Amino acid sequence: MLRKIDVIGFYDFVLTEDAGMLQPDSGTVEHKTINWLIPDFGIGSGGHLNIFRYIFLLEKKGYKNTICLVGNHRHASQNQARVLIAKHFFPLQADIVFGVENLPAASFSFATSWITAYALKGFGATLHKLYFVQDFEPAFYAYGSEYDFAEETYKFGFRGVCAGDWLAKMLEANYGMQCHSLGFSFDRNLYRQTPRRDPNIRRVFCYCRPPTPRRGLETALLALNLVGQRLPDVEFIFAGWDMGDYYFPHKHLNAGVLSLEELPVLYSQCDVGLVISFTNLSLLPLELMACGCVVVSNRGPNTEWLLNDSNSVLVESSPRAIADAIVRVLEDTRLRVELADRAKSFAYSTSWETECDRLVKILETLAE
Repeated sequence: MLRKIDVIGFYDFVLTEDAGMLQPDSGTVEHKTINWLIPDFGIGSGGHLNIFRYIFLLEKKGYKNTICLVGNHRHASQNQARVLIAKHFFPLQADIVFGVENLPAASFSFATSWITAYALKGFGATLHKLYFVQDFEPAFYAYGSEYDFAEETYKFGFRGVCAGDWLAKMLEANYGMQCHSLGFSFDRNLYRQTPRRDPNIRRVFCYCRPPTPRRGLETALLALNLVGQRLPDVEFIFAGWDMGDYYFPHKHLNAGVLSLEELPVLYSQCDVGLVISFTNLSLLPLELMACGCVVVSNRGPNTEWLLNDSNSVLVESSPRAIADAIVRVLEDTRLRVELADRAKSFAYSTSWETECDRLVKILETLAE
């Protein structure tokens, strides 16, 4: 007999009642303590990379962090989870617990996804509830229940700490959240321009991830096909997913999923990197810039909080407009070199340490 789908059991967490917060004069909480409620992590997760990076930097500033895995996870023990974090992200001193019921009291507690926001709603042993928002998560779903469940978390009264101004302004305008924004940077120990192996070959890089519709795979393939028709000698490089099942009639490399260490060399071999974002940006544009690759992206407030006409090429999101922009950059050597130089300078003007200082200032202001 087939097992019935248990919608009620799977989504019962959305019925979590608000447990409130500790009072500032409770006297039961150490000052520099932070709880981070996260969903399970996998190798290569950009969202988790950002969270663990901030924890790593906050530890250097004297903050004691506790990481709580909310919901189902794949780890046999807390120590196993710690080893994986150290191997694939950052070596952290943070305590790791499974389940909100095992969280200690803390001065600050962060939700980091819409599901963990419900868990934080039901956690009362904290002075401040914050929401580390890296993207507009309702847009990950069709307009239905899950969209609504995710959107509802922006009404919980948490203070937002958002990846970029676009998210912060949108959440303030649409949901009345009090929000702060942090910027992006890149890993200087990893992303740097390396010599071109064959500088006479023009190449276009494209990040491809079919399960993530907001990255615009269909738009990208249509645009790149037009580029290939107009410039038959151009080579294309696809990475981020195995594209072996996708038809593309021009010379290309299906690089698939690569390690972080392989990416800088790959980016450095390319003249143009196509980065389409229909919600918030990822870290990819700055990483491409640091490797000397010109970024072409779609216009919109969700991209223009970081990208502009001085550090990248921004166009409307139609395939023809994108193709025209890529061809223009490939055919105009002077434009390409000038853009690449300006973009690299812009990337190097950013700093994760500076952004962490901004986060510390936010926390210190809340603690006053």
